[in-house]
Amino acid sequence: MICMKEWNKQMERGVIYIYTPFCGTCSVARAMLENIERLHRQDIFYEMNAAVHPEYMHDNQIESVPCLLFVENGEIVERIYTFYSTANIYDYLIQYQPELFSNVT
Repeated sequence: MICMKEWNKQMERGVIYIYTPFCGTCSVARAMLENIERLHRQDIFYEMNAAVHPEYMHDNQIESVPCLLFVENGEIVERIYTFYSTANIYDYLIQYQPELFSNVT
């Protein structure tokens, strides 16, 4: 099974999944993201436990969990709080990570 990579502060580009361990909605969101990683057979998302990084949450004005952050050049370019569906997440991935789809046959 593919496992999400742990977030690091120096990340220049990527997608960060922010959660808390006992959040039911976070569990549903995680399942969507794990399905996407399983389909692509690679790690796509970084993960961050909000409870362990309160300063990051405050400094970056993260309002709630689950949250998906799209980071470009070290800056947050998009925050997603409502995941809706796997298809919805794919819409964002197509926009921010198009290289994931360049080798699809």
